[in-house]
Amino acid sequence: MRELLLLLPNLARLVFRLVKDARVPAATKLALLAAAAYLVSPVDLLPDFIPLVGFLDDMVLVAVVLDGILNHVDRALLLSHWPGDPRTLEKTATAARWVSAWVPRRIKAKVFGGRR
Repeated sequence: MRELLLLLPNLARLVFRLVKDARVPAATKLALLAAAAYLVSPVDLLPDFIPLVGFLDDMVLVAVVLDGILNHVDRALLLSHWPGDPRTLEKTATAARWVSAWVPRRIKAKVFGGRR
């Protein structure tokens, strides 16, 4: 339960640290910043006031970006910035892969500069 409560703050710390790290590719940083901007923006593809469905676009976006990060950023670099238990990162990666599997590969490739 503690892992779940810390997941969002740990993900936020991870994103912040990755954006600041010079070793992370610019395309990855851009995808992280664009996703963060979309998540805080009041404009959504699916309005958040629609029960359950309203958060679907946010969930898929987070899953695609997280899956992309885990596939394009060196695992040792990720773990050096991950503030939590490495097993939690692996569980999160598995969940992100499952959710992002619904998104066509060509769309995911565009998010991370055509590399997939």
